[in-house]
Amino acid sequence: MGFSSIISRFAISRKLLSSNPTTRSLPLLSSRLFTTHVDNNPSKVESSSLPASSAAYHVSSGGYMRGTVFWEPDRPLTIEEFHMPRPKAGEILIKTKACGVCHSDLHVIKGEIPFSSPCVIGHEITGEVVEHGPLTDRKITEKYPIGAQVVGAFIMPCGNCSFCSKGHDDLCEDFFAYNRAKGTLYDGETRLFLRNSGKPVYMYSMGGLAEYCVIPAHALCVLPKSLPYTESAILGCAVFTAYGAMRHAAEVCPGDSVAVIGIGGVGSSCLQIAKAFGASEVIAVDIQNDKLQKAKTLGATHTINAIEEDAVERVKEITGGGVDIAVEALGRPQTFLQCLQSVRDGGKAVMIGLAKAGAVGEVDINRLVRRKVKVIGSYGARARQDLPKLVKLAETGIFNLNSAVSQKYTFEEGNKAFQDLNQGRIVSRGVVEIS
Repeated sequence: MGFSSIISRFAISRKLLSSNPTTRSLPLLSSRLFTTHVDNNPSKVESSSLPASSAAYHVSSGGYMRGTVFWEPDRPLTIEEFHMPRPKAGEILIKTKACGVCHSDLHVIKGEIPFSSPCVIGHEITGEVVEHGPLTDRKITEKYPIGAQVVGAFIMPCGNCSFCSKGHDDLCEDFFAYNRAKGTLYDGETRLFLRNSGKPVYMYSMGGLAEYCVIPAHALCVLPKSLPYTESAILGCAVFTAYGAMRHAAEVCPGDSVAVIGIGGVGSSCLQIAKAFGASEVIAVDIQNDKLQKAKTLGATHTINAIEEDAVERVKEITGGGVDIAVEALGRPQTFLQCLQSVRDGGKAVMIGLAKAGAVGEVDINRLVRRKVKVIGSYGARARQDLPKLVKLAETGIFNLNSAVSQKYTFEEGNKAFQDLNQGRIVSRGVVEIS
C-alpha cells in the first residue's frame, strides 16, 4: 500500500472516529446452570400472525416467541415461551437475528452483579423492524420503516433526561434508574410476560437473547445490507464500549501509546479502535496465548503474557516509562492496579471492565496527586451520535467485524455459549444466531 493510500485511509478513520471480556478461566459453572426448557412446544413458536412478507409484519393480533431466561444464581437458564412483546410510544419491536455473548450477562448469571429476576438476558443485537409502538413520532417510523435492518446499543437513551439533552447518552438517567436498577423500560414496566402464566419477566437492556425484543428507538441505527447480521451484533456492546473508552474517555490521538489489559470481546475491539485512531504502540496484555496471538491480527504491536512476565515492567520497558493510555477491560482489583501502574506520569488509566459487586481497586494517592495521573471510568459510547459512526467504520472495513467474532452459536446453544465464555474458550467474541 502506497504512502498516499495510508494517509487517505487514516484520514477516513479520523473523520469517522471523531465527533465485558475474559482472560483467566473462571471456575467451572455447575452443569445444572445450563439447560433448555420450552413450555408446550419445544420445536417452534406460534407465529401464524407473522407472515414472511414485510407488508404483513404488524403483530397486533398476538403470537408467541421464545426467550432465554435467567432465574437466579445456581438455577438453570431456560428457554421459555412468551406472549409477543408489545412496543409502546417511541419503541420498536425487533425480530432478533443475532445476539452477542457478553461477560456482563455472565456476571448476572453468576450472581456477581445484582439484577432483577427472572429476566431475559442478552443486550447486543441486530434484527429487523417488525412494528412501531402506538403514537411513535413520524420521524422515527420513517427512519426505521417496517423491514429495516437495524443494530441496537446496550445503553438505550431515553432522549429526554438532562444528560441525553446534552448529548451524553452514556449517562442516561432513565436507563440506569429503570433498566439497570429495575429491569424495565422507562414507564417502569417490562414488555415480557410468560405465555403459560402471564407473569412478568424483566429485561437486561432489551432482553436480546430472544426471538423478538422491544427497544427504545433512540438506541437503534440502520444497518446497511452490506453488513451481516451475525458479526454486526457486536457493534452494540463490544465495539460500542471500546469506542466510548477510546473516543470520550481516553481521547486517543495519533502517536499515543496504548495498553489494553484483558483481550476479550471488548478488549480486542479496543485494539482495533486504538489502531484506527493512529496509536503508535498498541500493547495487548492477557494470560492466554491464543488471545494474544489473535491480538496481533487486530492491531497489537506488542503482546505480553502476564503469567510469564511482569506486565507492568514490560510495558514500561517497551515504552520507556509507561503508556499514554492504559485500558482495563477485565474488572478485577489486580488488573485495576496494573492499569494504574502502567501509565506514564500525566497519563490516563481508563477502566471499562465490570467487577463483582463490592470489588475495590487500590490507588497510590501520592502518585495520583503528584504526577497528575488520571483515572477515568467509561461504561459505553453514545448511541445517537456514535453508533452510526461505528456502522460506517465496519462498512468501510476500518473495523474488521469478521476478525472480531471467533465463535457462532445457534439459539438453542445459548447455554453452551455462556459456558464457553465462563471457561475462557471464546477467543474474542461469540455471537448467537437466532433466526
